[in-house]
Amino acid sequence: MRVCVFCGSRPGRANEYVETARTFGRLLAERGIGLVYGGASVGTMGEIADAALAAGGEVHGVIPQQLMAREIGHSGLTELHVVDSMHERKAKMAELSDAFVALPGGIGTMEELFEVWTWSMIGIHAKPLALLDVKGFYRPLVSLADHMVAEEFLRTDARELLIVEDDPVRLLDRFGALCESRS
Repeated sequence: MRVCVFCGSRPGRANEYVETARTFGRLLAERGIGLVYGGASVGTMGEIADAALAAGGEVHGVIPQQLMAREIGHSGLTELHVVDSMHERKAKMAELSDAFVALPGGIGTMEELFEVWTWSMIGIHAKPLALLDVKGFYRPLVSLADHMVAEEFLRTDARELLIVEDDPVRLLDRFGALCESRS
């Protein structure tokens, strides 16, 4: 099993963001779950990859050629896929993954999250999707999604596709149960 993690090319303001990325990377490796991520060595992306690698995990990065220099592609991964575009990046990450998790991040993280959520809603994939809600980072987004349901712009079943969890261990336990029930 491999989990795709969307997260930041910056560390964020609070140390908890970096610490949670490290913890999540380590937990993935300890459970024998491979990590798929954006391929950078900086920000929480670099932290999660380094932690998974240090714990003996398998790490696949996917980065567009144009971002290699800017994001500083990680040179120590199990495999680094260099692709031609952001579209190819997202498609490759999805192809390599059995589930998706968004840790706190910026606009790129949001864009990746919303694309795989949309793909799930329209039946392109049936892979679990979750927010790891560090320090309540995703509370406003969850409120917005609930508001979209209340205003009938989002179906309840589509909203329920998005798992929200603040504990990395519980999140992985929920993923494991979902993956087992689908196989």
